[in-house]
Amino acid sequence: MTGKPIEEMSFEEAMAELEQVVAKLEGGQAALDESIDLYERGAKLRERCEARLKDAELRVQKIIQGANGDAAGTEPFDAE
Repeated sequence: MTGKPIEEMSFEEAMAELEQVVAKLEGGQAALDESIDLYERGAKLRERCEARLKDAELRVQKIIQGANGDAAGTEPFDAE
């Protein structure tokens, strides 16, 4: 697991670390306090992944189609 702040992680970095967290929790080898810390970090990583996916979805939805149906550009979007 990295020491990189979650809010600075790319989708791929957050997903990779989330997979590590899940594997460690499923392995059952962590002490109770460590398991709680892992669970909390995993929840934050999941939120980061979901936010990055939502941003990507919004960007795709903002693609402007030309008269022939081809992509003609994009519109600005707000992630709210």
